[in-house]
Amino acid sequence: MQRKGRVSLPAALALLVASAAPALAQEPIGRQADPADVGTIDGIVAAFYDVVSGPPGEPRQWERDATLYGPGTLFTIADSAGAYRNVTPAEFARETDGYLVESGFVEREIHRETRRFGRIAQVWSTYEWRTADGRTGRGINGLQLVHDAGRWWITHATWDNETPDRPIPAEYLPDE
Repeated sequence: MQRKGRVSLPAALALLVASAAPALAQEPIGRQADPADVGTIDGIVAAFYDVVSGPPGEPRQWERDATLYGPGTLFTIADSAGAYRNVTPAEFARETDGYLVESGFVEREIHRETRRFGRIAQVWSTYEWRTADGRTGRGINGLQLVHDAGRWWITHATWDNETPDRPIPAEYLPDE
């Protein structure tokens, strides 16, 4: 029973969700998102990898990259020392652009597990990367997605690279 002057918990949650939704409905400043990039989960995951990949000397697609994220999106980067740090997509672009362009960094998805309910999705995407000089590695991206205003938005991305003492479990690798 609801008392006069109070809002029930389900009603309060509905109001909170309703008030948050319009914030995501705004495109980032600058370029509009390509509907092929944000219209499906497959599209946004493919774009997430595509924008950082390219041969040596090729500029990365940071303007396109910015259209993939909702306001307040953070990247959480786990490092091999057992620590982590959070950066915005723009900070990540500034910090990594020189290396990605110089090294000829290419990253591609090799396996994916997606859990979806309503307008939210959690994507575990196993990747492999290589550079033009032959360095390689693998890891897992954890992407949080929300569907709003007719498109998908990445609201958080977390990743960790595989190490010799922490191999990727078989269930997150492609079937051989």
